[in-house]
Amino acid sequence: MVLGITLKELAERAKCSESMLSKIENDKAMPSFGTLHRVAKVLGTNISELYSAPSADDRIVSKASERPVLMTDNLRTGKGIQMERLIPYSREHLLQGNIHRIAPGGGSEAIVHAGEEIGYVLEGEIELVIDGRRHRAKAGDSFHFRSELPHSYKNVGSKPARVLWVSTPPTF
Repeated sequence: MVLGITLKELAERAKCSESMLSKIENDKAMPSFGTLHRVAKVLGTNISELYSAPSADDRIVSKASERPVLMTDNLRTGKGIQMERLIPYSREHLLQGNIHRIAPGGGSEAIVHAGEEIGYVLEGEIELVIDGRRHRAKAGDSFHFRSELPHSYKNVGSKPARVLWVSTPPTF
C-alpha cells in the first residue's frame, strides 16, 4: 500500500491498469506524460519526485554527459519524448528546466497543473495546443503560458525537435 491505498485503488484513480503500474515500477513500460501526471496527482506529488534520486545533489554546474534523461512513450502520438534534466530534481527548487527531444510526429497528451511555463525552440518545429488554440513555433521562437490551461505539444516537422523548457513549480 502507498499512502494508505492499494495498487488497485491507485490504478482506478489514475485511470490505468494495475498491470501498467507494475510494468512502470519495474521499468518494463514507458508511460505517457498523461499517465505519469495522473499517477503523480493521485499520490499527491509530481513527476519529478517519482523519478528523483534518493538524495538531491546541490551541484551548481551539471555536465552534459552527466545529466539524467527521462524517457516516456506516447503510443497515440508517435515516438516517445526524452527530457534531459538541466536542474536535478529537489523539493527545494522553485524551477524545473529540461531539454525536450521530440521525434517527428511525437508529442504529449494534454495536461493541466499549477504554474507557468516558458520555452525556446532550439531545433525543429512544434505545434503547441494551449486551451484549444494551436500555435506553431520553430527554431528561434519562444513561448510562454499559464500551466492551468490545458496544454500539449507535437513535433510537426520532418526532423527531431529540441526545446529548452522551464517551468515553475517543478512538475516533471
